[in-house]
Amino acid sequence: MDNNMDIDGSAVDIGQLKNGDIDESLYSRQLYVLGHEAMKRMGSSHVLIAGLRGLGVEIAKNIALAGVKSLTLFDPQPAAITDLSSQFFLHPDDVGKPRAAVTAPRVAELNAYTPVSVYPSQSLTENLDDLRQYQVIVLTGTSLKDQLTISDFAHKNGIFIVVADIFGLFGSIFTDFGKQFAIADPTGENPVSGIVADIDSEGLVSALDETRHGLEDGDYVTFSEVQGMESLNGSAPRKIVVKGPYTFSIGDVSGLGEYRRGGLYTQVKMPKLVDFQPLSEQLQKPEILISDFAKFDRPQQLHVGFQALHAFRDKHSHLPKPHSDRDASQVLELAQGLAGQVEDKVELDEKLIRELSYQARGDLSPMAAFFGGLAAQEVLKSVSGKFHPIVQWLYFDSLESLPSSVERSEDLCKPTGSRYDGQVAVFGAKFQEKLANVNQFLVGAGAIGCEMLKNWALIGLATGPKGKINVADMDQIEKSNLNRQFLFRPKDVGKLKADCAAEAVQAMNPELTGKIITFRDRVGPETEHVFTEIFWDELDGVTNALDNVDARQYVDRRCVFFRKPLVDSGTLGTKGNSQVVLPRLTESYSSSQDPPEQSFPQCTLRSFPNKIEHTIAWAKEKFHQYFVGPPETVNLYNTQSNYIEQSLKQAGNEIPTLQSIRDFLVAEKPSTFDDCIIWARNQFEKEYNNAIQQLLYNFPKDSTTASGAPFWSGPKRAPDPLKFDASNPTHFSFVKATANLHAFNYGIKQDKGMPETRYLEVMENMIIPEFSPNPTVKIQADENEPDPNAQNGGSNFDDNDELHKLVSSLPPPDPSAAAKLQPVEFEKDDDTNHHIDFITAASNLRAQNYAIAEADRHKTKFIAGKIIPAIATTTALVTGLVVLELYKIIDGKDDIEQYKNGFVNLALPFFGFSEPIASPKGEYVGSAGKVTIDKLWDRFEVEDVTLREFLDDFKKQGLDIMMLSSGVSLLYASFYPPSKLKDRMGLKLSKLVETISKKPIPSHQRNVIFEMTVEDQTEEDVEVPYVMLKLHK
Repeated sequence: MDNNMDIDGSAVDIGQLKNGDIDESLYSRQLYVLGHEAMKRMGSSHVLIAGLRGLGVEIAKNIALAGVKSLTLFDPQPAAITDLSSQFFLHPDDVGKPRAAVTAPRVAELNAYTPVSVYPSQSLTENLDDLRQYQVIVLTGTSLKDQLTISDFAHKNGIFIVVADIFGLFGSIFTDFGKQFAIADPTGENPVSGIVADIDSEGLVSALDETRHGLEDGDYVTFSEVQGMESLNGSAPRKIVVKGPYTFSIGDVSGLGEYRRGGLYTQVKMPKLVDFQPLSEQLQKPEILISDFAKFDRPQQLHVGFQALHAFRDKHSHLPKPHSDRDASQVLELAQGLAGQVEDKVELDEKLIRELSYQARGDLSPMAAFFGGLAAQEVLKSVSGKFHPIVQWLYFDSLESLPSSVERSEDLCKPTGSRYDGQVAVFGAKFQEKLANVNQFLVGAGAIGCEMLKNWALIGLATGPKGKINVADMDQIEKSNLNRQFLFRPKDVGKLKADCAAEAVQAMNPELTGKIITFRDRVGPETEHVFTEIFWDELDGVTNALDNVDARQYVDRRCVFFRKPLVDSGTLGTKGNSQVVLPRLTESYSSSQDPPEQSFPQCTLRSFPNKIEHTIAWAKEKFHQYFVGPPETVNLYNTQSNYIEQSLKQAGNEIPTLQSIRDFLVAEKPSTFDDCIIWARNQFEKEYNNAIQQLLYNFPKDSTTASGAPFWSGPKRAPDPLKFDASNPTHFSFVKATANLHAFNYGIKQDKGMPETRYLEVMENMIIPEFSPNPTVKIQADENEPDPNAQNGGSNFDDNDELHKLVSSLPPPDPSAAAKLQPVEFEKDDDTNHHIDFITAASNLRAQNYAIAEADRHKTKFIAGKIIPAIATTTALVTGLVVLELYKIIDGKDDIEQYKNGFVNLALPFFGFSEPIASPKGEYVGSAGKVTIDKLWDRFEVEDVTLREFLDDFKKQGLDIMMLSSGVSLLYASFYPPSKLKDRMGLKLSKLVETISKKPIPSHQRNVIFEMTVEDQTEEDVEVPYVMLKLHK
């Protein structure tokens, strides 16, 4: 294959990867999962995938997106119409053509850096030596005889092997990465580090200020900056034993002296070696990773059952027919014979083995997605050494997804020449009809959204006369999306995600044509006139594919209000989760909350940073203080009448605000790019020299606290001022980025290729004034102390001479467009805009001040941009779990025990499944006795009656209303005097709301919500649901 591949009109040189470079604009989100080293190892690996039905193509898709040196596909078999149940790169007119030949060019479109070719032979086993060119071989849909032949050859020749199979709702994966396989990083978690408070003579290390150390038994740590046991610094990693959440032992420290103070510990990832056995041995005595502890006894049975299916196929040259009792009896007999041959005898559940036989020809898209994500991740683990592999088997099933609302039989499950035959073989024709007539809402068309739509297209969701799919996403496609949002191609960059995704899946399954409605609106309170109550009422269900908590919580609240089932899911690198929200059964997404985002005390950021995260947060604040806040303030000053007298006076932060207006409009206003360079150089001096000198003047390096302890100890690192050095790349980068962003604020033409010599000339002609510390400056020494610079008692606008001098120094407001400044809008993914360049340089210069290890641009971008790491494998797997739950919702299951919330971490690997938590219940004593309520899903629904009728009706139910409100309007209170209530009692509820709130009810709104406090028959306050007033519009 040529090195230059023209994919969708975008020629990309494959050679870019040959010198070790990685296209960060494409791979950025994946790089934060795998790291540069792992990706470079992947970039030199050749992978072969055999079998290109749904499972094989899913694996191929994920590996192509991830990026390997080459990908070879093998499947000379002719495509069949039933393949379209899960093979998303096949079209009906491909039927009869070799699967690999038609699939390869479509896989190649996914990533121009991954050349894709077709294995030239008709058989993998006729010349095994041809397989030596590959680092990994993946086998899907392969006979057990060929699996054994190839895997034994691979084991002997140091080739990694992954074997995966799916049969309906059952699936398995097997791995063999040979003897002494080295895992460089078993977990993928960032190494923990901390500050040492003490090391005693027994080697017990205490973390500072009772901070949890986060280590586990068997971890290794290194030390630096320890005083008194200096030989620990930089020595070989030491194995630790955890003694408590704040202490750990490093063993014998005799002869190292006595600990005095200071020190940092850092966890070191040590390689782990694992011995794998060949398939021939593992068949007899399997080592199995449990995927679902609720089915602890099932994997051993499936291990035998899968071999029985292979034996049946060897005997009959085909798999058992769908739902055939006759074939199932033969499979059961074969399984019973095999169960007696393995070392550990297996008790077989006849019903389970029969079900496996019934579904053997089943080919389900969500199962292909689950095992395709899993198998592709194992391939990446094998060639990169990153994350812990599956050792060596994993079996998974989702029998709970079988429908109970419709019957299944051999006749209903038989093939009919339909693209859905692989699914009908499992669920039957009647359930297929149910799937086709669903009205579903997908919120988000990013990575999870693309995978979701692909699965929906393949399962035939909403393809019937009553079917409809609504897709909402306001975002446009960016280059970094292409690495995992596989429905998009380079030609789509800049287009709307929802439109492109809909177009792609309609091409995938033409039966969806005209069934997908796209919205380019954010789903939120501001678009309730778009996503109206009629829209919500017509939905059968909602699926979230969102990447932020606020949006997910909003959709969740709407689903609770309209009582619609919701499936929510998310990923974070190799971690993924799925959650089912069911009306009147489960709690909702908002019922539990993630821990709050980590924040740092201001005095730490301002004066006492001790880790790179502190300096990056400080640099991001500086970005706002330099390029965002002042231009916005200047624009307000110029355009808002009486800005100083009104808005500013209320803010209570007048002096710094006025100073920044004066500086940006008068004192430091640039007229040329050279002026911007001068301003940037002055900012360097101010932040990295003057401010540090002032800090050391206030707190000299030898100063002590009130207790006599050294002030600069523990988390406080004594800084040193920086002397500007134009030859230092970080110093120069700061000036260049700062000057360009300052120029952007003023609309001054930026450098765009200006030679470095020009910057140097300007700076050489500058005179930097000597700095003398100011004895009146006060600096907060501790977060527990009051900030000495905090302004007390709000505004001091009226009685301050300095303020009036500042105001008089300002030019008159100029509302013209020419005077408008341009605030910078932070954008992390544009490498030409200087945003990340500024934050990286600003952060690393501060790190140099405090002798903190610096961070490269890549890491800085990750932290400053709050980037969510992502990889296609996790996305595919989690989406498979979501669709397996969607089957149950569409079936109408109302037994909470049939549903599964899932949590996976492919790095460990870990799989956890649990039934959803039930919604909270309560009760009150009404006129007819105790009444049980669902605190989440229940409500009182009322017609538009008068307030008097409303109160009387609840009194009849045994509830006395004490207060009634709608939004911020208090409509009724039992303590109101009769004179106040007189005019209200006869008003209809809708009129009452409009009268008290002084606002009309919006025309699109078909209900009004009331909250009330009530007493029940016990005369105690009780918690009751809210009230919904129905407006018939």
